[in-house]
Amino acid sequence: MALNLHKLIRYLNTLDDSHKEIIYQELKESIFPTKYHDEIIEEVRDAKFDDGLTCPHCENTYVIRWGKYKGRQKYKCKSCGKYFNDLTATPMAYTHKADKWLKFMDCMVRGMSLRKSAEVIGGITWVTLFYWRHKILSALKQGKFDKFNKILEVDETYFLYSEKGNKSIRGRKARKRGGASKYRGISHEQVCVLVARDRSKHTISKPVCMGRIDTTKIDKVIGNHITPDTILCSDAWKSYKTFAFNKGIEHYIINASKGHHKVKSIYHIQNVNSYHSRLKKWIARFNGVASKYLENYLTWFNLVESKRFSIAIDDR
Repeated sequence: MALNLHKLIRYLNTLDDSHKEIIYQELKESIFPTKYHDEIIEEVRDAKFDDGLTCPHCENTYVIRWGKYKGRQKYKCKSCGKYFNDLTATPMAYTHKADKWLKFMDCMVRGMSLRKSAEVIGGITWVTLFYWRHKILSALKQGKFDKFNKILEVDETYFLYSEKGNKSIRGRKARKRGGASKYRGISHEQVCVLVARDRSKHTISKPVCMGRIDTTKIDKVIGNHITPDTILCSDAWKSYKTFAFNKGIEHYIINASKGHHKVKSIYHIQNVNSYHSRLKKWIARFNGVASKYLENYLTWFNLVESKRFSIAIDDR
């Protein structure tokens, strides 16, 4: 038996990555189908009911569990009498071939491309997976936590505004593979993405405006997640200073242009800058992302990051 196992391992090592991935998916489905299904549905359930269990038909909270159908939890609303499940009133409610989109969600968590995912899943084109991708991402949410922990790092990064996929762009010529802005530095052609990340890896990343960010937009994105004990770490951009003053919280400015990278050894923005670096590299492989879909891609990357961090914790 041991000899046959070694032969099998040697054979698997001769396969290319695509065939290894197919075997991995088949083994996961046959050996761990319930756990795999439950983990994916749990992600959707947490996003949908983050404000509590409510009826999607009448929005009443008088809801009870009502058995299961095909392994999926059913609920009954005692107010309107209607039934629903974890996917009712989500973009995935009427998606066919549930077994395949569950596989696709796993491929997404693993950061695989559409064509690679189509090859692994089988029977679905990459064009169909593109629409599935955005259905799934629009059903999820970022920032499913209440408040940031004490030390919070904030910084913004920028992406060139893109109308990728639009066949009738007005006012300029289409750019090839993303292209470059005709303006130097930060301009109105760039989408500002604000990233806020505490030391427990709670992260919010949102596209907020075109060009430079101001205090009002910072407050709109992270203001409700701030506590009086929050210690803000940021670069020297004036809007962060005003935001911290308005909130009455402690603020440490990291002025890298003057060679300052840490204050008192523990206050810095290295975590959020590292996040920016990984995000940029991850986005780059798509050869440009349409700005209207940018928030979906940020949600996707946040999901990949959270899984990577949870795996690191489990492996300690």
